Amino acid sequence: MNPPELRTERLLLRPLAPADAQALHRLVNDYSVAGNLARVPFPYPEGLAQDWIASTHAQMARGEAFDLAISDSQGALMGCVGLTVKRGASEAELGYWLGRKFWGKGYGREAAKALATWGFDVLGLDRIVASALTDNIASQKVLRDLGFQPQGEGTAHFMSRNRHMPVYLFSMDKPRHAEPAPALPVLLVVAVALVDTDGRILLAQRPPGKALAGLWEFPGGKLNPGEGPETALIRELKEELDIDVTASCLAPLTFASHAYEKFHLLMPLYVCRRWKGMLRPVEGQQLAWVRPNKLEEYPMPPADKPLIAMLREML
Repeated sequence: MNPPELRTERLLLRPLAPADAQALHRLVNDYSVAGNLARVPFPYPEGLAQDWIASTHAQMARGEAFDLAISDSQGALMGCVGLTVKRGASEAELGYWLGRKFWGKGYGREAAKALATWGFDVLGLDRIVASALTDNIASQKVLRDLGFQPQGEGTAHFMSRNRHMPVYLFSMDKPRHAEPAPALPVLLVVAVALVDTDGRILLAQRPPGKALAGLWEFPGGKLNPGEGPETALIRELKEELDIDVTASCLAPLTFASHAYEKFHLLMPLYVCRRWKGMLRPVEGQQLAWVRPNKLEEYPMPPADKPLIAMLREML
């Protein structure tokens, strides 16, 4: 596998190069840094930096470990971050360190998050584990902030201290993305604001036995297969109110879009001021002529309510 190179908002995570040896030695040969690292001796021999850098490339080629330089956007070394893959398992151990002058700025969290995400997405890891000395509060906070969960206590041999030390153990499982909810079917209905000569708007109350019974709505209904909105509205007004309307009298105004539990309703709203016939409730529904500033006093289905403001502005 080719060595990764990852960029974050402020950092470049890149393979270590021989030219990093001097800076690496200067940064890690500091007991406040090395004393927190299990596999780093102290004092840190100057020649060990070159040997370790060479070993990181060999380990990456074998897919055993992925140790990267944490550098600024210009490539200057600030520390290291790595994943050591457990043989035959989809699990790896995360480790990281920064030179003391880079502490307290969120660089460790930023670098560890980027590499952990890469490990899950590219290496296909199912779990990443990590540990921190029981007195290393800062490192523990980084792990908790990243979503690592405490898994108890243990011990680890620290070369820099030449003894076993108590550590807190952490792990994080690969995030499981929820399956997207299936798309709701779209139900297309059409409605009209019938406006009389006094500027009042007709509302019809949904009768008992129907969904949303008792709520007030603008007259209209569903489209039949092959029907256009105007044709459907003309038919619905004849069936519901026994009035005749021509397409030329229907002016499109706006539309409503609302997701109900089992479908997504899309409803064009027209305005009509002229019709023929004596308007009557053919289906036994209650009717009300309402002034625009009184529409909010009538309980309406969720899809109808947003249309009130548009009608008020127009009328």
